This record gives sequence, C-alpha cells and structure tokens, in this order.
Amino acid sequence: VQLVESGGGLVQPGGSLRLSCAASGFTFSSYAMAWFRQAPGKEREFVAAISWSGGSLYYADSVKGRLTISRDNARNLVFLQMNSLKPEDTAVYYCAAGLAHGSYPNEYDTSRWYYGMDYWGKGTLVTVSS
Repeated sequence: VQLVESGGGLVQPGGSLRLSCAASGFTFSSYAMAWFRQAPGKEREFVAAISWSGGSLYYADSVKGRLTISRDNARNLVFLQMNSLKPEDTAVYYCAAGLAHGSYPNEYDTSRWYYGMDYWGKGTLVTVSS
C-alpha cells in the first residue's frame, strides 16, 4: 500500500495550492479518503474527508469555504484545492485512507476520522508566508 502526496510548497498569504495524493495497493474506490495536517509543535488535525463515491464531503470549520477535497476513482487520486491560504495553514499535510465499511462520522467527530484511517502517506509541507 502506498499513499504519495505532492504539490506542497511555499505560497504567499491569499495564494492557492493544489495537493494531490496518489494511491496504490488497495481498492481505492472502496475507501473514504481524508486530509490531515500537523503544524510544528501541534497535534495532527483533521482537515477534510470524502466518501468512497465522492458524494459526501466533510470539512473542519477552520477550512470551510477555502479548501475543497475531491477524488478521481478512475486514476486513484485524491486532491485538496487550497485557496485564500493563511499563515496558520502552514503544516505538513497528510493523505489517509480508511472506513472501507462505509459508515462515516460527521466532520466534528475528528477522533473517529483519525482512528478510522488504515493507511497514511508521508506528508507534504505547505508553508504560507510572505
């Protein structure tokens, strides 16, 4: 199993980035996919998630309206479009896969999202700074 994130980098406040995550080694279309992030000195936190079909989306309050998660089941890819970036978005962003049983918590039950993930990528660094 592999999850490989890409697309991170340095961006100015107000700018945009698009993160990608390429999945292999498991039945991608059966799994919910999620993005988490971890800022220096802080715990890893839930950012966004998407159901196996792409029909249900979940976002942390801190990113609603600015970040958009999507997936392409034909190419085993998941994306995170990041707009209106703020310095507080600076973190390592991790792609994760889990909850293949199809029962999803709401976006506020972040512990269930975290502990429900079976596979994790190694992360990509996003730095928002002028």
